[in-house]
Amino acid sequence: MDIQPPKPVFDSLPPKTAFIIGFVSAVLTLGTIGFVALGSCVLKDGCSFGSSAVAAVPTPSPTPSAPTPAPEPVGNPAAVTDADHIRGDKKAKITLIEYSDFQCPFCGRFAPTADQILKDYAGKVKMVYRHFPLSFHPNAEPAAEASECADEQGKFWEFHDKMFQNQEGLTADYFKKVAADLGLNATKFQACLDSDKMLAKVRAQQQEGGTAGVTGTPGSFLVDDKGRIQSIRGALPFESIKPMIDQMLQQN
Repeated sequence: MDIQPPKPVFDSLPPKTAFIIGFVSAVLTLGTIGFVALGSCVLKDGCSFGSSAVAAVPTPSPTPSAPTPAPEPVGNPAAVTDADHIRGDKKAKITLIEYSDFQCPFCGRFAPTADQILKDYAGKVKMVYRHFPLSFHPNAEPAAEASECADEQGKFWEFHDKMFQNQEGLTADYFKKVAADLGLNATKFQACLDSDKMLAKVRAQQQEGGTAGVTGTPGSFLVDDKGRIQSIRGALPFESIKPMIDQMLQQN
């Protein structure tokens, strides 16, 4: 059985009374909506006050731009001094300066390339190693400090080679083991590590690399004795670097 719905209240009121109540209700409703809208847009600091309306002005979305590619190293690396770690003939006319990270796999891949350069261009190219530990390689900076502590006892390059031979195991215990294998004074080596006195040198070299335009590792440069600079970005193979060296030698 169908149920008849009740009649609306307004149907039982006189027409004039119903009109007045409806009009007042409409005015109150519109006023409330307008007040809420005005308060909302004012709080958002996005309103435009015109002659006949109050409306929120939408902020245009910025047009997305294409990502900017990472710049190539273009600056001048710091001049080589006796304080640098130099491998090869110090009188060589061309210097390979590498900003590197002991935990970086690409740096590990580049190490044999650097060795081949020194072998094939003996007397013509020397190498300088500088620190550039990346923030997302947590063991890189401690390894760099440890290598400087090994340098205190004249074993930087030997320590350097051991770091790249075991990049997955760069721990404090491994540093001690390498120091022992190299015949370093364990007490002196540990005291150096505990003092963090080499941290400033490591970070200074990293900052110098950044100034020279290094954004990742390995970040390297070929520099000749006339000041000409050729940047090498990444772990390029020997075959890609050889023409650069040959061209520099021809210019000399």
